[in-house]
Amino acid sequence: MNNLANDDENRPITGDPADEVEEFAGGEVSARHGRVNGWLMVVYAILFVWAIYYGITYWGGLGPGLDY
Repeated sequence: MNNLANDDENRPITGDPADEVEEFAGGEVSARHGRVNGWLMVVYAILFVWAIYYGITYWGGLGPGLDY
């Protein structure tokens, strides 16, 4: 019995949507569903905390030299 899909990509039939590959630009770009790496989530958290700190510390007023 053939374990391959009936399309021309010959992908295995697993039923898991994370295994499906979408192709764009004539097959030059491919994407699939996955999860975000833990280190990238840490970077996002650090940038968020920095943005809050910057907003509280440096934002506001009329600008440099315009404080009356």
